[in-house]
Amino acid sequence: MIAKHSKIFFVILIFLGIFSIIFVFPSPFNKGLNWLSDKTHLGLIRIPEKKFHLGLDIAGGTLLSYKADLSKIPAAERKKAMNGLRDVIERRVNLFGISEPRVQIAKEGKDEWRLIVELAGVKDINQAIEMIGSTPYLEFKTERSEKERNEILEAQKKGERLNEDPYFKRTKLDGRYLKKANVEIDQTTLEPKVTLEFNKEGAEIFKKLTSENLHKKIAIYLDGAPISIPVVQEVIPNGKAQITGKFTLKEAKQLAQRLNAGALPVPIKLISQYSVGASLGKDSLKKSIYAGSIGFLAIIVFMIIYYRKLGLMASLSLILYLVFALAIFKGMKVTLTLAGIAGFILSLGMAVDANILIFERFKEEKKANLPKKAVIRQAFSRAWPSIRDGNLTTILVALILFYLTFSILKGFALTLSLGIILSIFTAMIATRVFLELFEK
Repeated sequence: MIAKHSKIFFVILIFLGIFSIIFVFPSPFNKGLNWLSDKTHLGLIRIPEKKFHLGLDIAGGTLLSYKADLSKIPAAERKKAMNGLRDVIERRVNLFGISEPRVQIAKEGKDEWRLIVELAGVKDINQAIEMIGSTPYLEFKTERSEKERNEILEAQKKGERLNEDPYFKRTKLDGRYLKKANVEIDQTTLEPKVTLEFNKEGAEIFKKLTSENLHKKIAIYLDGAPISIPVVQEVIPNGKAQITGKFTLKEAKQLAQRLNAGALPVPIKLISQYSVGASLGKDSLKKSIYAGSIGFLAIIVFMIIYYRKLGLMASLSLILYLVFALAIFKGMKVTLTLAGIAGFILSLGMAVDANILIFERFKEEKKANLPKKAVIRQAFSRAWPSIRDGNLTTILVALILFYLTFSILKGFALTLSLGIILSIFTAMIATRVFLELFEK
């Protein structure tokens, strides 16, 4: 099929190659368009100049790793709680105007969950910790029965059940259901108070709590400490509550602002922190690009010296592979980290490996004195199983890395997988088109 339409495939590949180069490096073309517009007075459209998405270790910034306390949440609801936690933290950091923050969740072992926060451009770790850690953990607790309270108090005298609150028990209602918080002035005491409004699901839970605990206390806890313990006077069906206390107006506004930024559905604890300066990241990027360029040129020189004309065809295929890969990374907004660049360079080596397998089969088939087209067809046909199996096993490992790890290793796995898939295309399609088109 390819042999019959090799010229068409060749034109398509060249067109895609030129398009990719323009997409990846638009600046020189825009300068040419500006010059042409000045000369001809035509309103030529400029090519959008998008930048590559650079990771924290290149652009500079702060990475924080938190451990989530899910001990009080049923196992079936933990993933939902972590998704809610991620959404809340994303809202929180977005309020600070951080460019493209990355917030990820990852499960480690059977019961441990991690929250990974990458803040590009934030060099001050203390500022980043304060930004995340100041987000309040809001929860509502109902009053325990006298019997249950006494049982826990007796157990605590014996050194047991020390982590349990003997007076109040946790409910389903927490910060994840909060819609908004406002500051109002109490008309009776003339003191500021914070009013809370829950979403539809939260309103139903709150209605049920107030109906089941009529004339009983419902405690409002913030960051593990009770801040208001009102007595339920009536069933509240509209999902509205209020926090009263000895607030100054400034404290009430700050609390409302923090709650609106996002009350955490689960408590979190900082377990590791990492920061990198932009200058260090740029230096690492420069060295990585230099090393990759030297390696790429060394591969091309080796292929041409060892395989002669076949090597020249492979080199053209590798150049296409390079520009296609850069266009895909830029178009898909793949975040490029140093590990991701390493994965890309590794996939480049595997692209060469596919060409070498094809050329070695080519030399073997050539000994049978078959026509050139038959030799090419047989070489690709018999090299394909080895190329397929070798690359599929690597992609499988990369997928395991991607789904079972996070942050830096995910970037490595993603660029490696995309690079391998693209390398199969350029080796089996581009190299074959070049060989069949220039067989003479």
